[in-house]
Amino acid sequence: MATLMEFKLPASAPVEGLLEFQNGVTVPYQKEPSSSRAWFVWNHTNRSQKALKATLRPPISPRASTPKLTVDPNPSNGQIPFKFGDRSVLTYQSKPGPLPRADIEPIYTRGGYIHPIYSPSGRLVSDDFPPNHIHHHGIWSPWTKTEFEGRSPDFWNMGQGKGRVEFVRSTAPESGRIFGALSAHHRFVDSTIQPERTALNERWDLRVYSLTQFNGHPCHIFDVTLDQSCATESALKLPKYHYGGLGFRGHRLWDGAANCQFLASTGETNRIAGNETRANWCWVGGNVEGQLTGIAILCHPSNFRAPQPMRLHPTEPFFCFAPSQLGDWSIEPNLPYHAEYRFVVFDGAPNRDWLNQLWTDYAHPPSLQLTN
Repeated sequence: MATLMEFKLPASAPVEGLLEFQNGVTVPYQKEPSSSRAWFVWNHTNRSQKALKATLRPPISPRASTPKLTVDPNPSNGQIPFKFGDRSVLTYQSKPGPLPRADIEPIYTRGGYIHPIYSPSGRLVSDDFPPNHIHHHGIWSPWTKTEFEGRSPDFWNMGQGKGRVEFVRSTAPESGRIFGALSAHHRFVDSTIQPERTALNERWDLRVYSLTQFNGHPCHIFDVTLDQSCATESALKLPKYHYGGLGFRGHRLWDGAANCQFLASTGETNRIAGNETRANWCWVGGNVEGQLTGIAILCHPSNFRAPQPMRLHPTEPFFCFAPSQLGDWSIEPNLPYHAEYRFVVFDGAPNRDWLNQLWTDYAHPPSLQLTN
């Protein structure tokens, strides 16, 4: 069995190195260059073990540290692709690229989202500018019903011209043996006033792991961590509403009530009954090129109002973790909104026990103690 594990290292520690466990087994780790956070893949047989001990060993030789997960540092049209060897995993769309059709108005121009997303077999699972909701984009995170300084910007429905989310900048992407990563900065622009006013600043941390299977199941795994902070001394109020927040738009082949399937951690598969319920995770999928494929979206238990309520669209391949469903709240100055999500993309039918195991590993991993 394999578990992705995060641990702390001194900021001065090498970006790559080895961990040696008490049984003599060594595994590579990878650290963020500018922080103390590091990750490794723990292969084990005893899932009940909650505390691990390991010793740091010298860095991996340059030849052994050839990146497994590569990120293109020179994006074209704002596209930053993540690959495992020759296999495409996903692309982060930074600055807006060209609109896909001539009939789409410039107001819908958008960057700062993830698309395309691929399964291990290379099948596309996400959509961008779908004809019936051209403001939907793979994985993205705007708010819908809001109040800001007495106005009501809408950062989700861009066609109304009341608000938008803009890409600002991204860090140089990292490639590595354990993960590829980048940080991206966005801003939520209130367009209901002139001159326009930024309501929120948002940071995404995107980390795509080189783990290509979990307990014998081929999959792609990546994390999105988002932090949203007030850009002014004014709060962004978020009244009760049925969608807004972390959203996913599935393949357009799944459009129509009969073509898209859902499975929540609760066991619910009915999209109508599951709408506005709460769950630790939800899988969304359908057939692509004759193969059932899909994506599971895992909500970390530390998230606000976790397990967060969900929006399951009745006829379209759309899913959203929407904390605003539970009532009014706000993002206040000096009190940022923080949320973490893990995504697992795989071919074939979802297995509830397997996905529950994935969520448990994500939500409650073992601890690691470094010894001399």
